Amino acid sequence: MPHIPGPDEDGLEAIPPPQAVFHVEQALLGALLLEPQRLRDVAGIGPESFSTAAHAALFAAIRSLPAPDPAEHAKSTQWLDAVLTAAREHARGLNAPYLHTLIQVCPWPRHAPAYARMIEAEHCRRRLAAAAQRLMHTARDTSLPQRVATTIDAADVLATVVDDIAARFPPHAGSLPRTPAPAPATPHDEEAADEERLLLATAAAYPSGIEQMRWLTPGDFTQPLHGGLWQCLTTLVRRGTPVDPVTVLWEAQHRGLLGTGADPRELLDLLAGPVGSPEHWGERVLQRAVLATAHHTGRGIEAFTQDPATTPYQLVVGSRRALADLSAVRTRWQHATSPSPAPAERPGRVRPTGVPRAGPPRTTAPPAARSSR
Repeated sequence: MPHIPGPDEDGLEAIPPPQAVFHVEQALLGALLLEPQRLRDVAGIGPESFSTAAHAALFAAIRSLPAPDPAEHAKSTQWLDAVLTAAREHARGLNAPYLHTLIQVCPWPRHAPAYARMIEAEHCRRRLAAAAQRLMHTARDTSLPQRVATTIDAADVLATVVDDIAARFPPHAGSLPRTPAPAPATPHDEEAADEERLLLATAAAYPSGIEQMRWLTPGDFTQPLHGGLWQCLTTLVRRGTPVDPVTVLWEAQHRGLLGTGADPRELLDLLAGPVGSPEHWGERVLQRAVLATAHHTGRGIEAFTQDPATTPYQLVVGSRRALADLSAVRTRWQHATSPSPAPAERPGRVRPTGVPRAGPPRTTAPPAARSSR
């Protein structure tokens, strides 16, 4: 068994005690070493299901060797020696005393199927945590050439893991995780703020494209003020009210945005200096929202897996709810980036002459966009 040094032992840092599943694995392996015929009652796990390399090697060795005759096994260590020899090829630290320790710590060999089920549940937790961490890493990896597409692929892999766990542990109705969801990360991103300002200024100058941008919502913005101003713009367009910086300012006053510390002159400056097209900047804003939602989804699912009180059933329900939020913004992204129908199929759509969908190269935000920082 692993040695846990005492506080008075010099030169060694305290090693944390093993998790509960470590003892469950010991009980199962002890049961199979004591009564190898119990292996036929064990299902749903493999060597990869164990938390340590030594336990994985032992289980693989037990599974690879024919079970001995029970009467012969009771009076001979020949089969145990064969198991140890096979396991030591992958875990050299194993020895005969540890195998005897496993046999001694097993309460009831007949409970082997229950122990296997516990190990399966913990393995599902680790698989889900790994998939959630992969999603988080992908969403933040700026080196990827197709960040959104690769992030969506990682989300699909995560959803597949959740579906597999659900097949193994069908969720119960109402079995939500009790783990508090982590607060959304709100890092300051000046480039994102610049692009949001450019979207607002361009949409105020060319409001005819706003009606076709229903895929963008105020919650997609990194700055609450910018999200509020986008809501002002969409409201004016749907009312059929004239749109320009002054009418947007007036709508913003009625929505209480000026009461949050925003200065009217700053808002007017923010809405000046259009560059490119609203659709281009809107897609940039939505792209960031997709990646931020994916990262937050991964964090939430990872938090569920880190809480040992969360059951496999709760992991399934909580993960599916988190993935539903990501699916919603993903659907809007697909609407935004799908090929546009021919103009004849979209009567009433007017694109400003000479305004490209893709914004021109830009190294710094125009003065009007920067003045409200």
